Amino acid sequence: MMEIQIVDPSSVPDWDGLLLRSDDHDFFHTSAWARVLQKAYAFKPIYHVGIEDGKIAFLMPMMEIKSYLSGRRGVSLPFTDQCPPFYRDQDSLKGVLDDIMRCGERSRWRYIEWRDGQYFEDSVLAWDTFYVHEVDLLKTEQDLFSSLSDSNRRNIRKSQKEGVCITVSQSLDSVREFYRLNLITRKRHGLPPQPFTFFRHIFEHIISKGNGHVVLASYEDQTVAAAMFFHFGKKAIYKFGASNMQIQHVRPNNLVMWEALKWYHDRGFHTMNLGRSELSNPGLRRYKRTWGGREAQIKYFRYDLGKRVFLHKDADRMADVGKIFMKIPMPILRILGFLFYRHAG
Repeated sequence: MMEIQIVDPSSVPDWDGLLLRSDDHDFFHTSAWARVLQKAYAFKPIYHVGIEDGKIAFLMPMMEIKSYLSGRRGVSLPFTDQCPPFYRDQDSLKGVLDDIMRCGERSRWRYIEWRDGQYFEDSVLAWDTFYVHEVDLLKTEQDLFSSLSDSNRRNIRKSQKEGVCITVSQSLDSVREFYRLNLITRKRHGLPPQPFTFFRHIFEHIISKGNGHVVLASYEDQTVAAAMFFHFGKKAIYKFGASNMQIQHVRPNNLVMWEALKWYHDRGFHTMNLGRSELSNPGLRRYKRTWGGREAQIKYFRYDLGKRVFLHKDADRMADVGKIFMKIPMPILRILGFLFYRHAG
C-alpha cells in the first residue's frame, strides 16, 4: 500500500519537478497556484500525496477555508475550474477519501467539495455540472485555423482588418489593464470583482515567473479586450477574460484568443483548456465550440459532513443573486469583492 503524506506544496523544494515527472499533471496542482490561494485568501493547503520513484503517484489537493460567514470547509481547489486527481488504484483513492472525511469531521467542516468527477461513481449526486473545452495544438497553424467555425474565422479576419492590435505581456501594467476591464465585465455578469490583491499575487507567483501572461487587444489607442492565460508543462489554460462590450463590433475577443492559440502552438504546447462553462450559459458554450476543441462534462461534488449526504446546487437562487449584483454601483461591488471572496472559495 502506498504511503500517503499530507504536505504543503509551496514548502516542497522540488514540487513542480515532481509534477512534471509524473504520469499526469495540471497547472492547478502547481506550487505557484497554491501560493496564490494562500497569500490572497489565507487558505490552508492540505494536499494528500503519495511519491514513488521520484514522482507523484497519488495526489488529492485540498484547501481548508475558515470563514465566520460561510463556515469552515475543505475544497479541492478554491477558485479552480477543474482539479483532477492522480491515483493508480481505487483502494488508495477510497482510503484517502475516508481520511479526508475524518479530517473534516475533526476540523468541524460543514462540507467537502471536489471539483472533478473522477472521484465518484456516476450514481453519486453531483453538486454542479459544467462543460469544458480543450483545443488540440498539435497540428499545423493552417489546420488549427481551419478547425475553427466559419463565423469565428470571419470574426478574426474582421478584427485584423479593422486594425485591432494584439500585445502579449508579462508586465504588472498589463495586469492592471486587464483588471480595469475585469471590473466592467464582472458587473455585467452579475458578480462582484475579485480584489486586485488576488491578481497581484497571480502576477508575483505565476506571470512574473514565466508561467502565464496577459493578451491585450487595443483599438484606436485604447485597450478593449484582455485575457489571462496560465501554463505548465505542455498544457495551457485560458483562465480569465474581460472586454468592453461597446467595442465588440470589431471582434477583439476573437483575435485575443486566436493570437493566444498561435503563441502556444508556436512554442510547442500540446493543448489549450478554455475553462468551464455553466450549463445555464448556452451562449458561452456555443462560443467555445467555435474554437474546434473537444467538449466534455465535468462534475463537482459537495458532501455535507453533518447530514452525511451529497448536495445539489440551487441554480435558481444563484441567478437571483446575480441580478441583484448587476444593479449595485461599482465602488460598492469592489468593496463587496474585497470583503467576501475570502469567504467564498
